[in-house]
Amino acid sequence: MEGLARPPIMLARYDRYILGRLMVTFGFFTLIIVLIYWINRSIRLFDRLVGDGQSVALFAQLSLLSLPYLIYLMLPLSAFAASVSTGNRMGSDSETVALQAAGVGAFRIVRPAFYLGLMAAALMLVLAHLLIPLSRVTIAELEAQLADAVGARLLEPGKFQSPVDGVTVFVSEITDDGVLSKVLLSDQRDEATEVLYTANQALLVRSETGPQLVMISGLAQSLRADGSLSILRFEDFALSLGTTEMPEERVLRDLRGWDTLSLLRAEPEMLDLVRKSRAEFLHEAHRRFATPALAVCTALLGFAALLVGGFSRFGFWQQVAGAIVLIVVIQLFANFAEDIALQSDTAWPILYAPVVFAAIAVGTLLYLADHPLKWRRRTPTEGAT
Repeated sequence: MEGLARPPIMLARYDRYILGRLMVTFGFFTLIIVLIYWINRSIRLFDRLVGDGQSVALFAQLSLLSLPYLIYLMLPLSAFAASVSTGNRMGSDSETVALQAAGVGAFRIVRPAFYLGLMAAALMLVLAHLLIPLSRVTIAELEAQLADAVGARLLEPGKFQSPVDGVTVFVSEITDDGVLSKVLLSDQRDEATEVLYTANQALLVRSETGPQLVMISGLAQSLRADGSLSILRFEDFALSLGTTEMPEERVLRDLRGWDTLSLLRAEPEMLDLVRKSRAEFLHEAHRRFATPALAVCTALLGFAALLVGGFSRFGFWQQVAGAIVLIVVIQLFANFAEDIALQSDTAWPILYAPVVFAAIAVGTLLYLADHPLKWRRRTPTEGAT
């Protein structure tokens, strides 16, 4: 009985040992890949915000809130890289050859990679269904606060600027409270009449129809096409600067900020609210399930590819190259499936086709690892007969 219990115990230790190596490598690749992309995006965000006079704290908040979606995108790639790296090291140390010689099947050897894929998929599900929507809502709130200080973002003191076509604004000074001092505005949007506004103070505020310039204690001079001039003094006057997209509207149309249940329902009033099609709603909802499932397959693919072909003194570059080609083909297939799913509200099942294709590829590789192709060479004697 003791002898029969030993192999399962040894394989359980193998699972823990290899899974530990996979997790360390997976964490390393995730940290490096996410850090590279995050720094690249943060530099652009820093130039846009801090260069416009915004605080470093606001930059830090927006930069950190972008991490959930970035991690979500990088996890499948990290799982694949970790599997390839660990599988390559095991092959170089002849560990996989020893396991196969001991009669351990390929499907059993890759079980730790399967566990890794499940962990990556679980993390992606939490990110896609919870953390990413929450981060998008928080980003909307921060961008709304940023838009409240739109004067500091759109207008610069001492310069003639054109925030919208046909409108030219000059501001002498902008206080810390966002009050514009000594404002000159030329409105030429109406070809029949040109209006020149001057005011001692003004405020740039948001409204449902877009930004408005509220001028206080000023003068409006209207010059018509026939040469007549009219002058009007006012205590306060609000002038619309045109229709622009508010941060809340922009995030509302970003379906990443919607909860999955609302996306699956795709009610007509929701579609009208964000001006999106039912196909786009269903595409976003089912993509949150298909992409994590695909991460499980990519983790298995990197490990399974290195079991094919056996040990070689020249390394496993052929298997690694083949795994990379396969992952590129699967990603291209996934992109193609997403394009099709966006065209019809009944085409969402195709989002799961790349998962099925990747699973078949993994199964085929594992079968070939357990049943290697043996080429029978004909000897000279056989050729003579």
